[in-house]
Amino acid sequence: GTPAAGAGVPAGLLTPAQIRTAYDLGPLYSRGITGTGQTIVIVDPFGSPTIRADLQQFDATFRLPPPPSFRVIQPVGRVPAFRDSNGVMLDSALETSLDVEWAHVIAPDAGIVLVETPVAEIEGTSGFPQIVQAERYVIRRHLGGVVSMSLGATEETFPSSAALLGLRSAFQLAAEPGYRITMVAATGDQGASGLTLNTKAIYPRRVVEWPASDPLVTAVGGTQLDLTATGARRAADVAWNDSGGGLSAVFAKPAYQDRVLAGRDRGIPDISMDASCHSATALYFSFYDGPRWAPACGTSLATPMFAAIVALADQVAGHSLGLINPALYRMAAARDPGIVDVVSGDNGISMGRITVPGYRATRGYDLVTGLGTVDAQYFVPELAAAAQ
Repeated sequence: GTPAAGAGVPAGLLTPAQIRTAYDLGPLYSRGITGTGQTIVIVDPFGSPTIRADLQQFDATFRLPPPPSFRVIQPVGRVPAFRDSNGVMLDSALETSLDVEWAHVIAPDAGIVLVETPVAEIEGTSGFPQIVQAERYVIRRHLGGVVSMSLGATEETFPSSAALLGLRSAFQLAAEPGYRITMVAATGDQGASGLTLNTKAIYPRRVVEWPASDPLVTAVGGTQLDLTATGARRAADVAWNDSGGGLSAVFAKPAYQDRVLAGRDRGIPDISMDASCHSATALYFSFYDGPRWAPACGTSLATPMFAAIVALADQVAGHSLGLINPALYRMAAARDPGIVDVVSGDNGISMGRITVPGYRATRGYDLVTGLGTVDAQYFVPELAAAAQ
């Protein structure tokens, strides 16, 4: 007989079927809401040299249809040749595999544009001028309705607030009425702290990452799932301990957070999805040491999955939605069933001799999971209506 879907995948890694069940996507798919006519843009420095073949193998293993279109573009210059001895390139290729495969899982009939940039994005300004230039290229040409950024740098690693604010032009362009493109970014995986400029240590106090901290961006945090083999929940989702979250040192609290957040600073995340390494998903790649399966986790998993959820909402609305944050907070205020509160867990972190106390997940908005997570069957049509 034919092998079962997922044959050869290590036990314990969550499959597309489990994640689709967990997020209640089946009712949408049965109504034809699969991302048809939409395109998800994924931005990754360096990209992956084997992403096309890897996505084909991933799809074949889980019996997913190929995306209707998959373009790889390098709009700001050729990416240097891949070297597996270069740790940053290896990490970037892994990130690319995860972004493309899991955006495709959630919105199987959406096109994908992978935007590869030629400079590493590590901490501080590094890589961001090229990312901004590439994003402006994509936005001006309307190449997709949602842009997924599984990348970021601690706000404090930029030379100044002015240096960071000088890199916002793509987000400002995306929010303009003529474009209305949704930007989503990961909050990071250092809990309530963040990496220092040398990337070897964390700050001894609470800090957050940009671009997730930008009020023009939807910040995606992380949860931990506890699922049965079929994807049913054994327990409610909890905050992922390493999920980035907290208050911006650069951006003032936007009006859409007035009702849920005390103080004067922008809080992140806005929304959360699976990111825990205890509920890791299956990832396939072949660019290093032979073809293999590996666990995928981190807010850089949650982000492309949420970007794909937005693409589903774009399909329902019949157009891209632009900045969705005001709509998300209106949905939460209305207690729409599409937003599911996450009420336990925290994001305290210890690294070396440094311990930074985290924020706790509580009822309503919090600085670990934001407004909570999504029940896509309800969330997608609610977002399409609320963001009109």
